[in-house]
This record gives sequence, structure tokens and C-alpha cells, in this order.
Amino acid sequence: MKRPKLKKASKRVSCAKRFKIQKKVREHNRKLRKAAKKTGISRKPKKDAGVPNSAPFKEEVLREAEQRKQELEALKEQNKIAKQQERAEKRKKEKEAASAEVEPAAKKAKQAKQAKKERKATKIREARAALVKEKSAKAFKCCELNKVIEASDMIVEVLDARDPLGCRCPQLEETVLKHEGKKKLLFVLNKIDLVPKDNLEKWLGYLQAECPTFLFKASMQLKDRTVQQKKQRGTNAVLDRSRAASCFGSDGLLQTLNDLANKKDGETMLKVGVVGFPNVGKSSIINSLKEIRACNVGVQRGLTRCMQEVHITKKLKMIDSPGILAAPSNPGDVMALRSLQVEEKEESPLEAVRTLLKQCIQQHIMLQYNVPDYRNSLEFLTTLAKKRGFLQKGGIPNTELAATTFLNDWTGAKLSYHCRVPERQGLPSYLSESIVTELQSGLDMNMVRTGNENVIRGVRFPNLASSLSFTSKGPTAGVLNVSELPKETITTTATTEADEMDMTTASTDKPEAETPISKMETPIQESTQKRKEKPPKETKVKFVSVNVDLTSMQNNNNDDAYDFNTDFV
Repeated sequence: MKRPKLKKASKRVSCAKRFKIQKKVREHNRKLRKAAKKTGISRKPKKDAGVPNSAPFKEEVLREAEQRKQELEALKEQNKIAKQQERAEKRKKEKEAASAEVEPAAKKAKQAKQAKKERKATKIREARAALVKEKSAKAFKCCELNKVIEASDMIVEVLDARDPLGCRCPQLEETVLKHEGKKKLLFVLNKIDLVPKDNLEKWLGYLQAECPTFLFKASMQLKDRTVQQKKQRGTNAVLDRSRAASCFGSDGLLQTLNDLANKKDGETMLKVGVVGFPNVGKSSIINSLKEIRACNVGVQRGLTRCMQEVHITKKLKMIDSPGILAAPSNPGDVMALRSLQVEEKEESPLEAVRTLLKQCIQQHIMLQYNVPDYRNSLEFLTTLAKKRGFLQKGGIPNTELAATTFLNDWTGAKLSYHCRVPERQGLPSYLSESIVTELQSGLDMNMVRTGNENVIRGVRFPNLASSLSFTSKGPTAGVLNVSELPKETITTTATTEADEMDMTTASTDKPEAETPISKMETPIQESTQKRKEKPPKETKVKFVSVNVDLTSMQNNNNDDAYDFNTDFV
């Protein structure tokens, strides 16, 4: 009987009942044994005696038995798998029959929702791709640069100390000075730790006679904007300020800009536009003044695609801008350093390296990269790829990667080279003595000179012998107006019809300031007809060997050249 308030009945019984059950079980088992004994059925199976050792061919018999056993196991496993597949197919058919008969409305709604979400995601991806393509267009960069110039009260032109004259854009300076004193122009000589000291002092005197110039060394290891960088304090200023993480020259520039901001009437902020060619250090200067990574920087050129405002203080705001577009009329070495032809795949890195090597002394390149004598640029890149370990499958040197590395050294803050200061032949046509005096008005020139002297005393400069000598071709012509963009940007050569279609669609997306589309259709049609008439030819880079007479170089450049007969004895 089940007791109340208990989940299960008790299994306990009386002793008499338990003994009676055990007795009946014993009697039942005894009867079963007796019956089995009469029929001759043994309860325990007889043990297999196996194959005796005296039997002939014992090993073969055992091998056959083992093989038979394995075949039986394999057959059993196959039957098992076949049954599983049969059951799976049966369940699948039942499921399909059930879904075909009655499909729930919730499932249909879920599928429709998923399809709608996929279409929306596709539209978003296409819109983002179109926006990125638009931002990378030359017309967009021209418009953004003009916006920075119009919105700024002061323009800071950033120059690379290794080639200051090649980083100057006469069109930009003339556009800024046309505002008749409403906008001031300043020069910032960046990357000063990559040129010899004497060369830097000569360039400072050359530029200071035309426009107020500040020496600067930007920091290259700033943290994100969420983490403030700790200021490093060292006893030795020369060693501390020459590190990549330290900034030098920001105190004088920031003090000058703050003084100009305080002189403004009212609570208006001083807007300073930072302009220059690609990879001269515009964003790095803004980050160094802000002391956090406010702008995206890197070795790759053309990272800044649109204007970006950064608040330095309550009364000072700096505006970052994309790089100035170099005109196609510039020489080849200038286009390799100041334009984005390689990044936009308009020019091969191999061709750019060949152009740069023509402007350098071969001995200096050999000593800088520790490579043997080479006959042409292809041989130099092959040797450099082997030395750096840039190998493809099969041990083939990757000259493309070696050329990209070489260009990154020249445009980035790594390679040390310098240009000779030209003799002054008067001021440019857009400058005059009155304009120079007006640019210097409102600035404490004594403080500017003192700050530059402190910078020169603090920075560790490279030796003249370890710096490459480079020949500068003068100021670089730039394109500031959208209407001045060359037609080659619209009717560039291509080898496939898909590229032609892309170009035609790109030409229709131009702003209104450009020439009408109807006028541009004729050169495009002519070029497409010519391509259809003639079969497309593959464009290959031809490397021409350059005969370099080392003895004549040594005679002409005795100051910087090495004599292998005496120096390596």
C-alpha cells in the first residue's frame, strides 16, 4: 500500500514473502537445468580449441580466418551505412511531401524578409563603392582643395626638406596671394632630420627671403585619439628629440598661430589650411600639433581624400586637405615623386624607379642599398629583391615589390637625400617686396628665427656622405581648377572595352565647372574607333641599359664619391 505524502511506493516486503520468492526461483532454475540435461543442451558454450600447432599450413589457415572475419565486418558496416542512407532519404521525402502540401506563412515571410535584406545590403555596398570612386577622382580632389583654400584664413604650405623647391606649387601660391592680404602664406619645412645640416641652413635662408618658414619634424608614432600620448622627458635633448616618436618644431609654430588667433576680433576662430603635394607630411603635422592621431597617416600616398577639420585650441582650427594634383607637363622624376600615378595604376613602379635612378649618382645608390654595380634599373631591382628576400614561386625575384619598396623609401620618411640650393635670380612673378613685407607683418620674426635655431641645435642630422645627391627640376606645376584638368584623364589609353565603358561613365560624372559632355564625346569616339581598327597591343616596359662612367663621376664629384682603392684596403 502506498503511504500518504510519498512520491513512490516502498519496495520493502516481509521476510516470509521474500524467502518464499527465493525458494520458488531456486526450484524453477533447478527444473530448467534438469530439462536441459535431458535434451543434451549445455549452458556454457564450448571453447574453440583453435588450430593445433602440429597442423600443416597453420599460418595460412589463420590468415584466411582473419581475412574472412574482416570481410564480414566490412559487409556489416556497409549494410549499416546503407540502412542509414535509406532512413535519411525516407525522412527527406517525408519532409518534402509535408512542406509541399502545406508551407507555413511564417516561412514565406522569413524568406521574403531575407531577400529584402540582401537587396538592401547590395545597394549599400554599391553606394559605398560609388562614393569611394568619386572621392578618389581628380575632380573631387580639386574641389576639396579649393574648399580648403576658400575656408582658411591662413595657408600653410608643407615642403619636404629633401626637395623644397620641387614641393612648391606656383599656381597654389599665386591663388593664395590673389586675395590681397586677406590670406597669409607660411612655409613649413618638414622631414628636416633626413637632410644634412649645412644643406638645411642654406634652404632655410633661401625660403625665408620669400615667405616666413618654420622648421618641423613630425612625430610618426602617435597613438589613437582615445589615448593621450605621454610627453617624453629626457636629459639629453639631442637623443630624445631625434627619435621617431618625438616631435620637434611644434612649439614655435603653435605659438605663432596662437598669437595670430588672439589678434583676431571677437570670438571667431583662426582657420589654418594645410596644403601640399602627396606624402609631404600634412596630416602628420596636424597630429603632432594635436598630440593625438586625429588624421589618418601612412606610407601610402593619397590617404587623405577630403577636407578634415581638427580643433587644436579654442581659437585655432586646422583643416587637412588632399594632395595637390601634379600637371602631366612635369618631368618624369617629378611625377614619380609628387603625383599618384603609381597608386592610381597610371604608371608602372618599374618605370618610376628607372626615371628616379637616372637623376642619382650610381655610386651613391650602390653604397646606400649595399648592392654591386648594375647596368640598368632592372638589374638593380633584381639584386635588391634577392637581397631583401622578395622572391616569388620558384625563386624568381619579385621586381615589382622591390620597385614599390624603393618608391616608399623615397616618398616616405626613411631615405636621406638632398638637393643643391639654386642661385637666387630674383623673386617669382607673383611675389614682390611689398607682398613679402606684408606676409611678415603680424609675425614676430625674431621669435621665428630663434625657434628655428633651437630646432637646428636639437635635431641630429645625417652626414653628408650618407645622404644621396638628387637633382631638382624646380617648382612643380599643379592643377587647381577642375576645368584645367587635361583631357588625358578622360580619354586614357585602354586595352579592353570594359575600361572604355568605365571611362565614359566617369566622364559623365564630372562637375558642372568642366567642359560640356557633348564636346568631349568626339575625342572618345575617335579613340574607340582607332582601337577597333587596330588590334590591342600589350604595353610592356622596355629597359634600356644606361652606360655610366664611374671614373668621370669620381672626377666631377670628388667631395661625395668614394675611392674603392683606398677606402677598402
